[in-house]
Amino acid sequence: MLDERYYGELQGLNKAETAAKFGSLQVQLWRRSYAVAPPGGESLADTVKRTVPFFRDRILPHFIAGENVLIAAHGNSLRAIIKPRSNLSEAEIVNVELGTAIPAVISRWEI
Repeated sequence: MLDERYYGELQGLNKAETAAKFGSLQVQLWRRSYAVAPPGGESLADTVKRTVPFFRDRILPHFIAGENVLIAAHGNSLRAIIKPRSNLSEAEIVNVELGTAIPAVISRWEI
């Protein structure tokens, strides 16, 4: 499913509280790294493993059928399904920024 990335022990904490508790460099690594997960949480790689199969099975067939599809999801789950579509490396996907509530139109989608 396209639920947001799970942050484990960091879930529900704001960035300032988390940085005060763990240090800003560690928090940045957990938040922006591809393969490093926060304690008890998901890495972006884990999110890819969860969201891409869902996308392929439940959403992609509608694109293939020529239907209009609206996907509303959180940034990390969207980045997870964008990674294989755009053929981005692990280093490249961590730098992808998606604006909040800014629509994007994709006219062709293949994974």
